[in-house]
Amino acid sequence: MAATQQQPATMAPAAALTAVRPAGDRAILVELSSLDTVLSLQAQLTAHPRPGQIDVIAAAGTVLITADSPHALRALAAHVRSLDLEAPAEADSTLVTIEVVYDGDDLDEAAALTGLGRDGVVAAHTDQLWTAAFAGFAPGFAYLTGENSTLDVPRRRSPRTAVPAGAVALGGPYSAIYPRQSPGGWQLIGRTDATLWDLGRDNPALIRPGDTVRFAAVRAQATMTRRPEPADAAARQAPHGEHATAGLAVRKPGLQATIQDLGRPGYASLGVSSSGAMDRGALRRANRLVGNPEDAAGVEMLFGGLEIEALTDQVLAVTGASVPLEVTPSGDAKQRPTAVRQPACDAPFALLAGERLTVGAPTAGLRSYLGVRGGVTGPTALGSRSTDTMSGLGPDPLQAGSTLPVGTPTPGSVVGNAEISPLPDQSRATVLRVVPGPRQDWFSEETLAAFLEQEWTVTPKSNRIGLRLDGEALTRSTDGELASEGTVRGAVQVPPEGQPVLFLSDHPVTGGYPVIAVVVHADLDKAAQLPPGATVRFTPASPAEQPETPKESFHA
Repeated sequence: MAATQQQPATMAPAAALTAVRPAGDRAILVELSSLDTVLSLQAQLTAHPRPGQIDVIAAAGTVLITADSPHALRALAAHVRSLDLEAPAEADSTLVTIEVVYDGDDLDEAAALTGLGRDGVVAAHTDQLWTAAFAGFAPGFAYLTGENSTLDVPRRRSPRTAVPAGAVALGGPYSAIYPRQSPGGWQLIGRTDATLWDLGRDNPALIRPGDTVRFAAVRAQATMTRRPEPADAAARQAPHGEHATAGLAVRKPGLQATIQDLGRPGYASLGVSSSGAMDRGALRRANRLVGNPEDAAGVEMLFGGLEIEALTDQVLAVTGASVPLEVTPSGDAKQRPTAVRQPACDAPFALLAGERLTVGAPTAGLRSYLGVRGGVTGPTALGSRSTDTMSGLGPDPLQAGSTLPVGTPTPGSVVGNAEISPLPDQSRATVLRVVPGPRQDWFSEETLAAFLEQEWTVTPKSNRIGLRLDGEALTRSTDGELASEGTVRGAVQVPPEGQPVLFLSDHPVTGGYPVIAVVVHADLDKAAQLPPGATVRFTPASPAEQPETPKESFHA
């Protein structure tokens, strides 16, 4: 089976902006009253990006816009208010035809829920055009809205732990295709072997926001072709002009060690989060210490435990969590005790060929960063070497026996001086400043006060996606469910059980739970260093730290 593309007529938006809400100090959430207007705003900002604009994430009734500074955010908010959102979008919309075998495990369930029968569900799915409203959940996963509501069915009460790649599904008012095997709670009605996500294409996503989709039923038994995982095709070669030398051999990877740089911002509209180092300041310090550009790739370690051997002479630095470092010659260090060295953190040191570096468990903090002069090289995915644990982009976590290639240092670069950066004091609650909203109106004033007044405990379920917090449960004052909308790093989302989740580097691009507040950009590195059992308290950012968005832009 295959997917075909052609150019349909342009769609005309027919509604207006209703509100602009702050989403932290570097993002705004624009509310609109129709999908046409959502697509118009997204198309205009994509075709004519503004200074400092990073991501534009369309959803069913909102557009989330992120910027690289509060100043750029203020200008973006003013620009959005000036746009004619009822004008036709300046963007090409592609018609994508997807061939489907309708034999999904939940086809009978969907037939019963809609009252249409099996043939009726297939007819309703194929007889209408679907519009890709927004992306999220996984790279290549597009939320498709139909021309009518006949196939509006609830999600499964118990999500599957594994939905196969190519599954065609229904969930609420949307239809979608799973681009890769993943957990999921949508009703499965069919399958296709169309490749939804391929980094070998100029546009990796087969279906992009604003495109229209037509499903075509085929009777032949489909052969599900096993496709490469997303970290492959566009990542076969290192960037032009970059030369790798023999570098570091991984002897023990520790609990979790991954390659990280400053991430891949700008692809959220395709369902790809920026990812990158959790403590970006620590990675930048490690790179400065060894004479690299600040965005060079290094190794992020969780709870230490990494042991590496230099294949050629290297210059290294370890920053972030406070960890003991030990350098020994290759072999049994006890036989040559005088050769053992203990370099300091936050300072450059040499690791000669044959020597091994062992990174111990942190005495303070959680994540450490290894910078190596020349930077860790290797394949890139969408311009970054970062491992994204949510989407599967980037290299796998380090394994024993693997080799880290090291690049050639930039000519004229110099090794830096020692730097010190304080870690959160774990003997008391770490204070994180927040900007309220964008969905604080889903909670009462009493609940907002409880959120700010109590101390929250970081649970062991926390990871690169987010910090899961435990405390007195927060209750909503608004009934119903929030339609999925864009989310940002630092967003504090409140699921139905009332225990907040603070989104971090690998967070999903969209979410369906209300965000009560967003941690300011400057405090996110502190959150990355909080281990299980640490406590957190949120406090409102000062007026000077709030986004400088014109007041009138917060109201329709």
